[in-house]
Amino acid sequence: MKTETLFSKASEEWETPQDLFDSLNTLYHFTLDAAATTENAKCQRFFTKEDDALAQDWGGEIVWCNPPYGRSIRKWVKKAYEESRKPGTKVVMLLPARTDVAWFHDYAKKGNVVFIRGRLRFGGAQSCAPFPSILVVFE
Repeated sequence: MKTETLFSKASEEWETPQDLFDSLNTLYHFTLDAAATTENAKCQRFFTKEDDALAQDWGGEIVWCNPPYGRSIRKWVKKAYEESRKPGTKVVMLLPARTDVAWFHDYAKKGNVVFIRGRLRFGGAQSCAPFPSILVVFE
């Protein structure tokens, strides 16, 4: 991913920092990366934009999800919450800390919200993100 587009509105994709994923994977042992590209997938099983993860079944999986941060983010958080209600399914999401928006109050607050101290440096970026981040765990 080119750094120039990483911090612009030209891209909604923010590649997961590998060290963050590794520490979380040690705890959760993810089986599915729900929002990946072929180049940055964090799990052996993953969905790309072409696979349309929002139309897929996540049931029975331990899901890592760092979704696109654009207007569709509400759909992603809703999907994660709904899928987590299925037996044997757990979803961990990396999201921008936007506590003033409807999707946060309608869905994210139903999970365990963990505020990340400081600002993340997403994959391929030269500097930290211009926004804070949270983890939301739906189980």
